[in-house]
Formats: sequence, structure tokens, C-alpha cells
Amino acid sequence: MGAMARRRVIALVGIDGAGKTLLAKDLARWLTAQGVPAEYFENPGGRVAIDRFARRLGWQGAIDMLGRNVFVAVESTNRWFRIARGLAVSRFRRRTAVMDRYAYCQYAMIRARGYRGERFARLCYSVFPKPDLVCFITTPPEVAKARIDARGYDTEDLQYLYELDSGYRSLPEFKEFEVVDADATPEVAAARVRLVVTARVPTATAA
Repeated sequence: MGAMARRRVIALVGIDGAGKTLLAKDLARWLTAQGVPAEYFENPGGRVAIDRFARRLGWQGAIDMLGRNVFVAVESTNRWFRIARGLAVSRFRRRTAVMDRYAYCQYAMIRARGYRGERFARLCYSVFPKPDLVCFITTPPEVAKARIDARGYDTEDLQYLYELDSGYRSLPEFKEFEVVDADATPEVAAARVRLVVTARVPTATAA
């Protein structure tokens, strides 16, 4: 594979449990093996950690403890700094950034929960570059919930997963996303992501 002409940003987004993390890590390794130095960056909003802390204090969760507006502000800020760090590190190291979640995840979450603040979030995230490719990793919410339950360190409501999926699909940017079906074995799902990257990123051609 020829070297990329410039540092690129590839983002994987989708509902919790869709398989973003596994596929993003695989993609970073695969690109590097093909001669395109790439690095994986995780960009969570921190809800899982805040939920755990809130429960220790006797609250039902992060939203119950902080309230909607503060929760959105805290999660948006956490994700903003994680994305900023990833972009800065990839630029310094001259590597393609494979982003596990991106700004679109925040917009979709706000829509799914029916919260206000998307306009402000978009203003804050507007400083980040538009990714060269956004892969929307899709999995039936029932399958995603089963995966979440199996990993055991967090929980998610099935109805919320449906609403989050709808939130992504309602975004104005969704028409530019590449939809990748991840309701398959990890190997098959990873192959599908690689095919999309090969087709959409001109210099990421098969070796």
C-alpha cells in the first residue's frame, strides 16, 4: 500500500455495543500493516465512569446526579478533550487517526435523549476537521444490548439504543456516512470495514 499523501482521519460511529472499538482497533492495526501508519484513539464521553461514581454515592446514575444540562455539558467536554488529544497526537506522530467515536456521537446522543444543547455542541466541535471517512457501524439494537450485557461493565436500555440509532440516522451528515453492517462475526465485520476504507480513501489501496 502506498503511503497516504497526508494525515487522515477515519471515524467509526454507531450505537453502544455495535462493535466500534473492536473494529477501530483492527483497522488501525491493518492500516499500519499495509504501510499506512495509523493509531487508534478512543473518544468516550465518560458516562460509564460517571455512572459508577454516582451509584457509589447513592444516585441512580450520572443523569440523576448531575441533571440533564450539566450531564450533557460534562460529557460534551470530556469527549471534546479526548478528540482534541487524538487529533493532536496523530498530527505530531504523522499517523492516520482511527477515531473510536467522534463529534457525531454527541449530536446523536443529544437527539436520542431529547436534550437541548446540540447547537452549542456543534459550535464547540466545529474546530475539529471533518473526517475523511465516517463508518456508521450498524447492529440490531437487540444484538447490541446482548453484547453490552455480556461484557458486564455497563448497562443500556434497549429503547434508548433504538432511539440512539434513530438519532444517528436523523443527522444531516448521515447521508455522507458509509454504513457497515456489523451483525456478523468479528472477522467478517472487520473485512467489511477494510473494503469501505479501500474504496473511499484513494491512497488506502489494497497491497
